[in-house]
Amino acid sequence: MRVIFAGTPEFAAQALSAIVAAGHEVALVLTQPDRPAGRGMSLQPSAVKQVALAHGIEVFQPLTLKDAEAQAKVAAVGAEVMVVAAYGLILPQAVLDLPRFGCLNIHASLLPRWRGAAPIQRALLAGDSETGVCIMQMEAGLDTGPVLLREAFPIAGDDTTATLHDKLAACGAKLIVDALADLPLPAEVQPGEGVTYAHKIEKVEAAIDWTRSAAELDRHIRAFNPFPGAQAQFAGQTVKLWAARPVAGQGEPGSVLTVDRHAVVIACGEGALAVSELQKAGGKRLPVQQFLAGHPLQPGDRFSGRD
Repeated sequence: MRVIFAGTPEFAAQALSAIVAAGHEVALVLTQPDRPAGRGMSLQPSAVKQVALAHGIEVFQPLTLKDAEAQAKVAAVGAEVMVVAAYGLILPQAVLDLPRFGCLNIHASLLPRWRGAAPIQRALLAGDSETGVCIMQMEAGLDTGPVLLREAFPIAGDDTTATLHDKLAACGAKLIVDALADLPLPAEVQPGEGVTYAHKIEKVEAAIDWTRSAAELDRHIRAFNPFPGAQAQFAGQTVKLWAARPVAGQGEPGSVLTVDRHAVVIACGEGALAVSELQKAGGKRLPVQQFLAGHPLQPGDRFSGRD
């Protein structure tokens, strides 16, 4: 099948690689313009662009798809279908209507739950028991189109956004190849009930509120791993918490209950968190034993979170 692919991050790059490996003709790749990154802030190509260049596929990086010139470029390809995954640009109706089979989106949630920008983090924060991938026929609304294929799997008790991302990326790559092999597919209209929106993650959300339960804060830490990292304040410094588990315990929220080489146990609004990996501002992520060597903690010390 003659395909246009539109995507930007690693999640999308895995799908592009799978489509190429399945033998489809990817005639054009759309991706976001190169962005400054790294210590030198030099321009870096997206993960999708890197895959495209490795396979000799033409890359197009428009700032918008709303102008006639960009739309003419896409139309000239004569693609049968466009596959979209975490692209980052709005596709106007004129573009959605171009391919014979329309535009298919790889979305990392079980629609209509978690439409929008951050479905992986929102599913973790909400304590969802399962997630999955939907292959959706795109339309003008935000993730409102009918679903062609879906696959669900449970969220593990130790899943982070990083681990869940990798599972969902692999699932999405497999599912889009299945979808392309069987087009046209019957479309299941999304129900009107159960709609939720996964709003973009803001850095301010990463601050820990110690008055919440240990179970909630466990999910909070996992949801903000790897970005932007769950944050607390200690002795005037920002400390990121990367790994923890809920345990029994009670005390003033944010107060240190016990300290040993395996964990720092911190009281929450309900229960306590045994924190096993921390990072001070400007430092490295460290197991608690190494962290304590440079930052001694003792029972009675106090972490704060949101002001």
